[in-house]
Amino acid sequence: PSVFDPQGRTIVESLHSLGYPAVSDVRQGKYFEVQVEAGSVDAAEALVREVSTKLLANPVIESFRLETPVPAA
Repeated sequence: PSVFDPQGRTIVESLHSLGYPAVSDVRQGKYFEVQVEAGSVDAAEALVREVSTKLLANPVIESFRLETPVPAA
């Protein structure tokens, strides 16, 4: 988390320009970690699925899986 991720920052800025201001952070490596601000888990999952389909994954050669962390009790 402490290492600057210029590719992730570029993705966040691109998503903001595409109308997704709720995406607050993206970390890119072998997989993406996407943080969003949403009113519910369902809304957050829908947003991440949409941006993954439109920008993060190339459906011709890639697939994606959405994993939602369990909130700490």
